Amino acid sequence: MTYGVQVMLDVAGVLPDFEIEALEAAGAVRSTLALEPGQIQPASLDLRLAEDAYRLRASFLPGRDRAVVDLLQDPGVHLHRIDLTEKGTVLETGCVYLVPLQESLRLPSGLAARANPKSSTGRIDVFTRLVTNRAKAFDEVPTGYSGPLYLEVSPRTFPIMVRPGDRLAQIRFKRKKPETLKEKVVSIDLQPEPGRPAGYRAKHHSGVVDLRGIGAHEAGQFWEPVYPRNGRIVLNPEEFYILVSRETVKVAPDEAAEMAPIAPELGEFRAHYAGFFDPGFGMNKAGSRAVLEVRSRDVPFILEHGQPVAKLIYEPMSARPRGLYGGQGSNYQGQGLKLSKHFAG
Repeated sequence: MTYGVQVMLDVAGVLPDFEIEALEAAGAVRSTLALEPGQIQPASLDLRLAEDAYRLRASFLPGRDRAVVDLLQDPGVHLHRIDLTEKGTVLETGCVYLVPLQESLRLPSGLAARANPKSSTGRIDVFTRLVTNRAKAFDEVPTGYSGPLYLEVSPRTFPIMVRPGDRLAQIRFKRKKPETLKEKVVSIDLQPEPGRPAGYRAKHHSGVVDLRGIGAHEAGQFWEPVYPRNGRIVLNPEEFYILVSRETVKVAPDEAAEMAPIAPELGEFRAHYAGFFDPGFGMNKAGSRAVLEVRSRDVPFILEHGQPVAKLIYEPMSARPRGLYGGQGSNYQGQGLKLSKHFAG
């Protein structure tokens, strides 16, 4: 079946999989290599690293009148270029990299986009942000944008091994902003079953996480379990935790959701890096809970069982997607407390 880009131009909402396919067929989404199976998700497109990376002196935004490639010629902006085409290149913690992506855009008027780290990226504490030419904000692609895409990558806890084609981020396309948005507050579960941890804290000075090493890393070398006392834990400043929501989260087939990365009124910590929840998430019989990537800020912070930690914001889809989350071998459908797919067990 062929879906034309013009079919639903007046329908507001997040674009589903078949409309993303139509964008690619019409040249609004372009790539140096053909899109791969599974790259188009129910409500998003996975973005792939290209063949090189730039080690930055510091993060930057191009601003209104500048292209990214011009700034990369400035020795005050980038330190050196890195070839990613070897068997594997390690990106070190504490460093900031800018990586050109294989995908580029030529969006029609009225269509904008927003990017976010993939779930597996956030769960290993890799901070990513999309950058475009003339960008005044990270992760936002304005309506009508035409040009390349770049990904800022900053491993915070574990060094990572990357190669061309690796997918660290995803992008959603949106037509018109809905008049009303539905919100749901998510709280923390700190009363696990007896003998079970409530979460995990990342170890310092661990090994490298190979992004293509699915189930290939021993969790105990990277994580230590967190056991609450009387339903309470203390977050140490600048340490990284994997925790889980008390509630199950459901996203209906006709809507998409995004978790706000931080809600200052709920506490001085970041509760989620990878915020996209696709249509169909949690629609399995037992439901799925939200795994939370938590980093405290400048001071120790007490979390108690049932304490609100984040907000889910729901938006309508412009149409029901052809496929739903969980129908493509999704890694996190039906999840409880769960580390990223890179770890065994």
